[in-house]
Amino acid sequence: MNHTHAVEYKSKNTYKHSGIVTVFANLFSYIFHPLFIPLYVVYYLVFIHQGYFAGYSEKAKSWVLIRVALNMVFFPALTVLLLKGVGFIESIFLKKQKDRIIPYMAAGIFFFWMYLVFRNQSEIPQILTAFIFGVFLASSAALIANIYFKISMHAIGCGGMLGLMIVVLNANASSPFTLPLMIAIFITGIVCTSRLIVSDHTQKDIYLGLLCGFFCQFISAAFLL
Repeated sequence: MNHTHAVEYKSKNTYKHSGIVTVFANLFSYIFHPLFIPLYVVYYLVFIHQGYFAGYSEKAKSWVLIRVALNMVFFPALTVLLLKGVGFIESIFLKKQKDRIIPYMAAGIFFFWMYLVFRNQSEIPQILTAFIFGVFLASSAALIANIYFKISMHAIGCGGMLGLMIVVLNANASSPFTLPLMIAIFITGIVCTSRLIVSDHTQKDIYLGLLCGFFCQFISAAFLL
């Protein structure tokens, strides 16, 4: 098949996509990096949802988001950079399963710490505490799954986002406001498709990642809400 075609069939039942498709797939993969997705979800709970943080000042809301950004984005990312700097991992993109072991463990520690901080602050809505604990459960499950296959971290993040949105809708059953869930489904579709295009993940890695993130949110909500 001619290489100028937009899509070329390759061996192993995979496809080579055109340059513009690859560019957008990489863009979505970066924008919705698994470390960023919990931050987006927390932003939704704190600043967009009209119920959970009603009555909080803008300063208090911002401080919640800053703490999440530090403990769930900055410190895990810094850990990966330090591991690369000292030669413990081959790439900051964690393309190999062995490169993901320490980052999973480190991220789990930071996630659990964030959960403990919020759990011991009675003014923090329980939905946020449950979401953070669900993220910790998902990272722990991913660490175990990583022994057997390279589960998709992007898919885990999207699954957690979907799970949280359904938990929120279930807690407010009388509300017809389903737009956040629709947006979450749309983002999940784009991100998971992007990972199939620009990564070496299989469909198994993607689907199991989605299920992992999704059900960990329900498990957390069952125990904490």
